[in-house]
Amino acid sequence: MLNLIYWSPFIGNVGTIKSCINSAISFKKFSKKECNVKIINVCGEWDNFKDIIKQNNIELINLTFSFIKYLPKTGFIKSRVSYILIFLISFFPLLRLLKKEKNAFFIAHLITSLPLFLNFFFNLKSKMILRISGYPRLHFLRKSFWKLVTKKIYLITCPTTELKVNLTNLDIFDNSKVKFLPDAIIDIKDFLLKKNKPIDIPTKKKFILSVGRLTKQKNYKYLINEIEEFIKKNNDYDLIILGEGEERESLNKIIADSDLSDRVFLLGHKNNQYSYMVKASAFILTSLWEEVGFVIVESALSNLLIFSSNCPNGPKEFLSNGEAGILFNTNTKNALKKCIDNINDDNLNKKIKAKKNSLKYTRFRHFLRFKEILQI
Repeated sequence: MLNLIYWSPFIGNVGTIKSCINSAISFKKFSKKECNVKIINVCGEWDNFKDIIKQNNIELINLTFSFIKYLPKTGFIKSRVSYILIFLISFFPLLRLLKKEKNAFFIAHLITSLPLFLNFFFNLKSKMILRISGYPRLHFLRKSFWKLVTKKIYLITCPTTELKVNLTNLDIFDNSKVKFLPDAIIDIKDFLLKKNKPIDIPTKKKFILSVGRLTKQKNYKYLINEIEEFIKKNNDYDLIILGEGEERESLNKIIADSDLSDRVFLLGHKNNQYSYMVKASAFILTSLWEEVGFVIVESALSNLLIFSSNCPNGPKEFLSNGEAGILFNTNTKNALKKCIDNINDDNLNKKIKAKKNSLKYTRFRHFLRFKEILQI
């Protein structure tokens, strides 16, 4: 019996949710061995996903009680308070679970310090897999902690080869344990089901699309400033941004001050991004860092021309150093402005290459690679 347990406590809408649940589903769907897959519901964060979890015969473990609604969710300091509360409340329940699940592969996606701590100091027998899903801030405490616990970690998986190389060069882990594992982002059936669903678009013009949380990382202030001149010169294009976050108010002010209120639209979070992507003319990612950038993978599948910052750790790799999209220097004045005029060029080869690259991130391809890594 193959036993896998996923630990991924979250307090907001992050791409890791999709990565975690798709990885779990991939084993239930494609494994020829009898497979027992579980997701830990730490504080009620997975309550809204109970239907899809049940439909795919995945067990949901309710570790404590549903307290997510009481946790602060926005801002750096408030989110850290939430992480500390999750750590403290989950400490003993998770310890009991790990002692019980001796032979399981335990895959830690988010708030990984708790399972790593327990695994090291209590000499547990589960095979601990550290999934580094984003670009980690390698401050002194994190590096010291990872060096301390590395001997008890079974594997470390990275979503990009660039991150894998960076980690091996830092010599924090036993480098033989560090593996490249693309995220399970794409479900082809889900794409085909959602792409043609009707949506309410606030413009009848062609539009450029960007998708992501309204946070500093996504760098939307830069996007609006850089695209202002293009939009004002090209009256047949508007900009739509999908996402929610703490910078909404400041972004609305920039839009108003730039006299773009009828040209740039913040539509909030949407569950069906594909239906917007297939109708857009191009996609722009201005992030300061990304693991790959789930939305550029989804945009590539939707046949969009992609403009992306060359930020660490994944967009440049996914876009084949510019062969599958248009790259610009991260957060550099006029960098996006200079290349956005290429939107009307013949970019068919870039779109085809990007779509081909997106198929490396399907559930099935993820399963095959993960199975190879686990040697099962």
